Formats: sequence, structure tokens, C-alpha cells
Amino acid sequence: MTWIWIILIAFLAGVEGILDEFQFHQPLIACTLVGLATNQLPACLVLGGTLQMMALGWANIGASVAPDAALASIASSILLVKSGFGVDGVAIAIACSIPLAVAGLFLTMLIRTMAVGMVHRMDEAANQADFHTIDRIQRMALGLQGLRVVIPAILLWAIPNEAVYVFMQSMPTWLVMGLDIGCSLVIAVGYALVINMIATKEVWPFFVLGFVFAMIHQLTLLALFVIGFALAFLYIHFTTSKQSTSSDDPLGDILDDYE
Repeated sequence: MTWIWIILIAFLAGVEGILDEFQFHQPLIACTLVGLATNQLPACLVLGGTLQMMALGWANIGASVAPDAALASIASSILLVKSGFGVDGVAIAIACSIPLAVAGLFLTMLIRTMAVGMVHRMDEAANQADFHTIDRIQRMALGLQGLRVVIPAILLWAIPNEAVYVFMQSMPTWLVMGLDIGCSLVIAVGYALVINMIATKEVWPFFVLGFVFAMIHQLTLLALFVIGFALAFLYIHFTTSKQSTSSDDPLGDILDDYE
């Protein structure tokens, strides 16, 4: 049954790489689901969190396509699970995720090139008001996006555990350390991009407070959530109080401040 769950998770991750609706392609979600399916949740959760920080800096800009986070997440999770290293193998799995993401980049470019012909067929169907054909071609295109992750996932899952263990064990230390350092730099760039987007005078105080609270080890995640909720509530309360005479839409007034 495990391989069935792997195929389903891989397919959803591939499809969501295009739909971007339920976020199954995000490393944190994809790796966590693989960990749940294989009873390796702690290791896959750490892997997903690290890859998620890397994926923050991956974005499609113009004709430039970002590395495939979906394939990197699924494939590296499978390698980590089959190696048996657990949390200790996260660094090696991350090192493997970089070439896997580049390979996924070529696969997604191939699928998108094939989709051009499908679009022309949909145009012809639209001229004839053939909505059934349009719907069928759309489903075919999404299916191809899912297969681009499912097929590599099946091939990796078919590799014996011993072979994966030997491969990951034989990786030289200098290579793992070099890729680990490179991944850390990518994480820093991704986090800097996020900070740059929220760098406003209204948000900076909350960022500073969140950073300080996160450094207090006695605070649990639940405590941090309660503190964040309380701060957000106070901010909305005082902001809407100042603008009570401006309109009957407090939320709209708050959003107007960010424009």
C-alpha cells in the first residue's frame, strides 16, 4: 500500500505545480505527506522545512522557469526514506535535491512545450464550441504534469534500499558539505526576498517582536501563536478605532494603508 500512496502524493504534487491551489507541490507539504506514508515523519518533516526555505527563492520570472520543487521534494524524500539514515541523512538528501530540481526543470519545460500543441487543439475546439474536447485536453495536460513526477518517483521507489544506502554512503564529504553550504546560501536569499516584500513600517515591528519571541526557548508554538494573534487583534483594533469616522469598511481602510 505504501507505493500507492507515494504515487498519489507524487501525482498531486506534479499537478499542483501548475494549479497552485492546494499547495501539494510545496516541499513542506509534499515531504510531510511522504513521511506520513512511509512512517518516517520526523526526518521528512525536517527535510521539507529545509527545502521550503530554499524554494522561497525559486520563482518563474518571464521566460525563466524555476527549478522543480515538486520533483525535488518527492524524489529526495524517497531517497531519504530508502536510505534508512533518518534525520542524520537530511543533509545528503538535500544535496541530492539540487540536481533533482534541475532535472525536474527540464521535464516541466518538455511538458509545457507539448502543451503548446494542446492549446492549439483547444483553440480549434473552441471555434466549434466543443467544450467536451476542451475539458478533455485540459485533463490530459494536467495528467502529463502529474506523470512528470510520478514516473521518476516510481523509478526511485523501485531501487533496492541497499543500493540507495550504498550510494548515499559513498558520496564524498566535500561534495555534501559544498552542496550544503550552497543550499544555505539559497535559503538566505529566499528569506531575504520574503523580508524585502514585507519591509514596511507597519510590519517591521511585528517581525522584530516575532524574532525576539522565537529566540525564547521556553515558549512553545502554541504560545507564539497566541502572542501573534493578540498582537494582530490589537493592531486591527487600534487601527480601526482611528479610522472609525472614515468609512463603514474598517478592513478596507486597513488595506488602503498598504497601498
